[in-house]
Amino acid sequence: MVKGVALTDRRAGAKAGLSRERVLDGALEYLDTYGLPALSMRKLGTHLGVEAMSLYRHVPNKGALLDGLVDRVMQLAFADLQDPPPDAWVPWVRQFAHSLRAALRAHPGVLPLAATRPVNSPDALQMSERWLAAMRAAGLPLGMALDVINVIATFTIGHTLAEVGQTPGHEGTEPDLDQRADELDPARFPNLTEVITTRAGLDFDTRFTAAIDILLAGYAALSRPGAAS
Repeated sequence: MVKGVALTDRRAGAKAGLSRERVLDGALEYLDTYGLPALSMRKLGTHLGVEAMSLYRHVPNKGALLDGLVDRVMQLAFADLQDPPPDAWVPWVRQFAHSLRAALRAHPGVLPLAATRPVNSPDALQMSERWLAAMRAAGLPLGMALDVINVIATFTIGHTLAEVGQTPGHEGTEPDLDQRADELDPARFPNLTEVITTRAGLDFDTRFTAAIDILLAGYAALSRPGAAS
């Protein structure tokens, strides 16, 4: 009886055209709509029109599914990103940051996973190895090259999480600054009142671009011969 069910599930999965990529893309769609707290193998199977058991041929357990979701977003983020040229690592890292932010904004439900789960699949490790080799060829010490990637990625994830405000499936508990505008006495809070009125300092695109450029300028300065260690 158990064998018969497993066989049925395999046939159902094959008929549905299931693949690891299709499972992960379906899970991303589910997260974007319902959020991480609502995700289960059963609900994902329903979303894809198959029995939950069919999914286990492609992801052995929910932990592997969550790791796979992070890997999949990274694949989408860097699909068009070439390896860094040996003489231009700064513009390459800038593109890396903006590509990652765009992918995370497109799939905000995966942000809690991107912030907490490592990216260490075989493909991701091979990609990181190529990046580090190219950055070392540009003259960056190995430790600094890894620092640059980690700092830029961590900042991008954190900034995007703050930018999104709340991910699908999570309700905010505190009002944002705009929602408290009527509570602010301009005599006591002249600067915050001006921020709300003029929007000064509230543009996420401008803030992100400037912060990435500042971080990269600092690392570029440190990498120059004779820079203080």
